[in-house]
Amino acid sequence: MLDVTLLGCGGMMPLPHRFLTSLLARYNGLSILIDCGEATQIALRKSSLSPKPIGIMCFTHFHADHISGLPGMLLTMGNAERTEPLLMIGPKGLTRVVNSLRVVAPELPFEIICREIEGSEQTFGFDGMFIDAFRVNHNVTCYGYSIRIPRQGKFDVEAAMKLPIERRMWGVLQGGESVTVDGVTYTPDMVMGPDRPGIKLTYTTDTRPTQSIIDHAAGADLFICEGMYGEEDKADKAVANKHMTFNEAAVIASEAQPKRMWLTHFSPSLVKAEPYMKEVRKIFPDAEAGKDGKHMDIMFGED
Repeated sequence: MLDVTLLGCGGMMPLPHRFLTSLLARYNGLSILIDCGEATQIALRKSSLSPKPIGIMCFTHFHADHISGLPGMLLTMGNAERTEPLLMIGPKGLTRVVNSLRVVAPELPFEIICREIEGSEQTFGFDGMFIDAFRVNHNVTCYGYSIRIPRQGKFDVEAAMKLPIERRMWGVLQGGESVTVDGVTYTPDMVMGPDRPGIKLTYTTDTRPTQSIIDHAAGADLFICEGMYGEEDKADKAVANKHMTFNEAAVIASEAQPKRMWLTHFSPSLVKAEPYMKEVRKIFPDAEAGKDGKHMDIMFGED
C-alpha cells in the first residue's frame, strides 16, 4: 500500500485557507516529500503527520513556492532528534540551492545527500520502489515524478518441484537470483508467474502540456496534476506563464488514462475549484479537485 496525502494545493503564495503545493507519500516505513513550500510544516501537523520519517525529498524546481519551506523543515527534523541521512533529488543546481538555504540551518544532526537529475529522465531505485524523474515544460528547469512499486508474480510450487534442485534454493529463485547446479543454470522465470499489478503515482506541477507527462502518467493509479487556472479566459495567461488550465490537465488525463486524477497548484485568484470541475469531468470523468489534506491509500491491484 502507498499512503498519499496532498499536504497543500496552492501555488505562488500560502493563503489562510490553502497551503502551498506539497505531497507526502508513505511506503513500508519510508516517507517521501515532493516539494516543500512555506507552511509545509504546518500542513504536516494539520494532517497528523511527522517530518521525522521523511527519508527522501524530491523537488520539481527551485521557485520559492516549492522550496522555501526547506530550512524550517530541516530544523524541525533536527529538533526531532533525527540522525539518519536525508536524500534530496532535484534539478541541476540542487546542491547549491540547498546549501544557500541552509545558511539559516547550518547545524543538523544528520547528513544531507543531494542527487541532481541528469538529462530529461532518470530513475532512482530504493528497496523495491522506484522514483522516475521526467522533464516537463516550465520557464525554469522543472521535473515531474512517478513513484512506482512493482509486484512480482506468485511463486509456482509445482514448477519448482519439477526442478532437480533442493528446496533451500527456492528462496534464491524467488528473490530474483539464478541457481546453478551440476553445470545447469535455473532462472527465476522458471518458478515465478507473470508480474502482478503494482502501484503507480504520478505528480507534476508548473508546466505546459507535454508528451512526457502523458507517457509517465499512463495507467497511473493516481495522477496529481497542476491546474493553475479554472477559468478558460485565463488560457492566454497560462501559456505566457507556462502553467496549465483545468481543462488542459483533463485532456492530458484523457490521453494517459490514469485511474484517477487530482488537480492541484491553484492560483491565489481561484477561490473555489469545484465550480469548474463539471467541464473537467466532461473530458476526464475520474477527476477531483485537490484540497489540503486530501488523502488516498493506493492498494495493490488484483492479480
